[in-house]
Amino acid sequence: MSLRKPYEGVALTTPVTVAYERYSIRSAQWWIGSALRALIDASGLRKHDIDGFCASSFSLAPDSAVGLTQHFGLSPRWLDHVPMGGASAIVALRRAARAVQMGDASVVAVVAGDANGVTSFQDMLPAFSRFAQDASYPYGAGGPNASFALIADHYMRTFGATREDFGRVAVSQRANALANPNALMKKKLTIEDYLAGRFVSDPISLFDCVMPCAGAEAFLVMREDDARALKAPHALLRATIERHNAFPEDALQYRVGQAYDAAEFWAMAGCGPDDVDALQTYDDYPVIAMMQIEDLGFCAKGEAPAFVRAHDFTVEGDFPHNTCGGQLSCGQAGAAGGHLGLVEALRQATGQTLGRRVPNARRVIASGFGMINYDRGLCSGAALIEGVET
Repeated sequence: MSLRKPYEGVALTTPVTVAYERYSIRSAQWWIGSALRALIDASGLRKHDIDGFCASSFSLAPDSAVGLTQHFGLSPRWLDHVPMGGASAIVALRRAARAVQMGDASVVAVVAGDANGVTSFQDMLPAFSRFAQDASYPYGAGGPNASFALIADHYMRTFGATREDFGRVAVSQRANALANPNALMKKKLTIEDYLAGRFVSDPISLFDCVMPCAGAEAFLVMREDDARALKAPHALLRATIERHNAFPEDALQYRVGQAYDAAEFWAMAGCGPDDVDALQTYDDYPVIAMMQIEDLGFCAKGEAPAFVRAHDFTVEGDFPHNTCGGQLSCGQAGAAGGHLGLVEALRQATGQTLGRRVPNARRVIASGFGMINYDRGLCSGAALIEGVET
């Protein structure tokens, strides 16, 4: 394999979303199973044609991916469980791509889903990590809002970002979401609305925060020849990177793992930022979306505030970003929130959007970030996919 094209011949197809619900009494197993059924129905495959399976979920316990094989009657020869939050989709895609390249599987179903009962999020917070149990939750910092407030405040002080800059991200994503039938946020958001939102953990305010919900996202990974044989709209994997605990020397996170590997990413892709038609960043908070824009090379470190002011992030704009509305307006369906961007990238690249499509979209990046531990997220990754004619 060429060093510049190590994922050549890998295709993604069949983007699936199981419509989100704010609260649900259904289990994670139900959501993941519903997504798997939708993959089978949409692709025309039989269940036993799926010989690879990867699951991501925060609320699946006591099951894991192997338990789901019995629930769903699968007999895969390749199996993985990727508990990496907002980076799960990228990591799962990378693992699945290698499996189909090497012949360990022919068709891999990559699925993420989570339940959300009335107390689900509150129950998860104290047990999210050992750090949360020992050093955060006992002191009243029970959840991501306080952690991201530290990160956002540091970013604002260091690079001159304002709440208006964060607001521009949230407002543009809401405009995109209004055309997405699955988005839970259905009301137009203005910059005035954003600035009037109550503070949750200064400088984080209401519209900086994702809303937990239940739902599922999924897609299939297979060889390009097999996707063509199915006559399935598909995209090819052109480049992908993954990094964990990047820059541990930073006292407080101001850059994410994509910065570590951006040069390799673009060399692998054989193109540059100006050649990309749309970007889907993980967006549990606007500050993290802005860091990914910088660290993938769309602008220099610290320049995202000016970049946000200078560009239109809506589907019709000059920098289409989180074109389905992102988590900030669709909702965060647990680990499925990490798959939302990649599923939307696949829809944009193949012309199967639920809402508006970026005109002539072909090359789309999905970027992941996850597993917050007080002052930083530990997991990150990115993938560039390119739609092709079937």
